[in-house]
Amino acid sequence: MSIAMAEEAVNAAAEATTGRLKLDIGGNLLDAVLGYLVVFIGLSLLMCVVIIVGKIMVAKTKKPAEAPAAETPAAAATPAAKNLPAAPGTAGEVKIYDTDPKDAAMIMAIVADKLQKPLNELRFVSIKEVK
Repeated sequence: MSIAMAEEAVNAAAEATTGRLKLDIGGNLLDAVLGYLVVFIGLSLLMCVVIIVGKIMVAKTKKPAEAPAAETPAAAATPAAKNLPAAPGTAGEVKIYDTDPKDAAMIMAIVADKLQKPLNELRFVSIKEVK
């Protein structure tokens, strides 16, 4: 079978299935524009769905402002201790959420040891137990 015969067979099959042999330039442009339009609309809808689901998840996981952890009995017994100036070399207060003060002190000591830094050179902002 020669190449010419193969081309004739392909053209005949194409003509039988589509009713025409070749698409003109206008038909090709229309097909391209419609294809791009379908993809663009699909991506836009997908973007809207992702944004909506993201906002729903943020609204579900957003909790009301957490109250600070209950004061320890030692801190409650000495209310005047809060008015004292900080000792030299301290880096401020640490907010502790859902954590025992002893555990928080142990965590700070471990971090200072692993970093090979003195504890008074590190600044801990808050410590929260991850559940």
